Amino acid sequence: MTEPGRRERKKAATRKAISDAATILFVERGFDEVSVREVAEKADVSPTTVFAHFPQKEALVFDEDDEIREKLVAVVHDRPEGTTITEALRRALIMWFTEDADDDFEEQRARFIAMIDSTPALRDYSARMWARNTDALADAIAAETGRDETDDATRLFAHLTVQVQIMAMASDSPTRVIETGFRMLSDGWDPERPDTA
Repeated sequence: MTEPGRRERKKAATRKAISDAATILFVERGFDEVSVREVAEKADVSPTTVFAHFPQKEALVFDEDDEIREKLVAVVHDRPEGTTITEALRRALIMWFTEDADDDFEEQRARFIAMIDSTPALRDYSARMWARNTDALADAIAAETGRDETDDATRLFAHLTVQVQIMAMASDSPTRVIETGFRMLSDGWDPERPDTA
């Protein structure tokens, strides 16, 4: 894989500086109370530069949108030989939620989720983002399993997988949510059977 050049590294660093500045301001004061100009000032760039990296204000909050989508697709395509798609996704989600899980990370995540939940524009943007992730994951699964097109079952599986990820983000026990969700995806669930609760 080719290493990114100086221009690409500089662009990525500028994007991260803008996103970090935005996150600090949004969490401190609230999304609706902060202007793009204020974000630009904190990041020491122009408002034009902000919009060159982020098409709209809401995108500042979800700066890893493309990366998350690419990681989900890569889990399906690059899973070890003999590993099912379900198992590969379960392992990946657990790893993502545990590799940075210290007290500071947990506190930041809680504040981030609270900010999204309290801001209608962010809730709407988040829903659209996760829908895009669902579509990309469903298409990857369809391709890996030899389907000519993404059918309802594949799309539903992808939707449920993404919902497990969303619930894990908002949970104090993300690993428990992930394990429960993927057990249900693998084995099914009947609310009248105690062993599936």
